[in-house]
Amino acid sequence: MLDRRDAVRALMAERPAGLLVVAGLGTPGYDLYAAGDHDANFYLWGAMGGSAMIGLGLAIARPDHPVLVLTGDGEALMGLGALATIGAQRPANLLVVVLDNGHFGETGMQQSHTSLGTDLPRVAEACGFAWAETVRDLAGIEALRPRLARPAGPGLVRAIIGAEPTPKALPARDGAYLATRFRAHLGLAAG
Repeated sequence: MLDRRDAVRALMAERPAGLLVVAGLGTPGYDLYAAGDHDANFYLWGAMGGSAMIGLGLAIARPDHPVLVLTGDGEALMGLGALATIGAQRPANLLVVVLDNGHFGETGMQQSHTSLGTDLPRVAEACGFAWAETVRDLAGIEALRPRLARPAGPGLVRAIIGAEPTPKALPARDGAYLATRFRAHLGLAAG
């Protein structure tokens, strides 16, 4: 079982040029921010279930960029329809990494469906993902790093993490600032 913060830090240790990262609500965003803030990180605040669809939109709009969605099991479960849509669209440049602690961390640590038998990699494969797997250790995370630059996706990785609380590392909470910063990184007008 992985320490969530160590897993994200290891995943982002050799960030490829051009990588766009969408971090889901709550701890995935905290973990990404703790691993190192970047103008190409887009942190979601109050958009539970939206990270995979935002990642899909980016992957379609920017096929020249690899796109990583970093989310939790609760958000992935909330957005199962997003997995089906990603599977139907099949963007080769999209990788979804689900930090799975088997709990709904943002609402009180109730058991999530993944701890009750839902196998997200099998769900992703059934939806048409090119590949899906589960990692349980840092060697598995480190083996994923080359796929960040060329996901050959869509791909989904379920990273089994512990449910222990981690100190909050909070990115900016100003949505307009985050959107403007991300758009500027992509060379787009402020909107």
